[in-house]
Amino acid sequence: MKRILFFSLMAISLILVGFHCEKDTIQSPSCIQSKIPLFSSQACDSGATVKEYIFQNEHVFVFDFGPCGADMALPVLNSTCDTLGYLGGLVGNTVINNEDFSHSVYLSTIWHN
Repeated sequence: MKRILFFSLMAISLILVGFHCEKDTIQSPSCIQSKIPLFSSQACDSGATVKEYIFQNEHVFVFDFGPCGADMALPVLNSTCDTLGYLGGLVGNTVINNEDFSHSVYLSTIWHN
C-alpha cells in the first residue's frame, strides 16, 4: 500500500511539473527597458525600483532611486519615455499633469535591486 501511495505521489508531482503555469506578462516598452541599466548605476545599492502604473489612462513608469537619496525627485515617464513630471523631492510634489498621482493605479514592479 505504501508503494502505491509513493508512486502515485511521484506521478502527480511529475504531471504538475510538466504542466506548470507561466504568468502572462506584458513586456514593458523598449525605451523604458533601455533606461534601466543607466538608472541602476545611479540608484541606491538596494531599495531602488521602477514601477508601472496606470495614470490618466496611460501606462506610466516611476523611477525610484531608493532610500540613500534623501529628497530626490522621482521621474515619471510615459511609455514613449517622455518625462511627465517628478514626484517627491524637497517640496514633496504629488501632482503630475495637474492631477494628484494618488489617482494612479499600481500595476507592477518591473525592476528592483
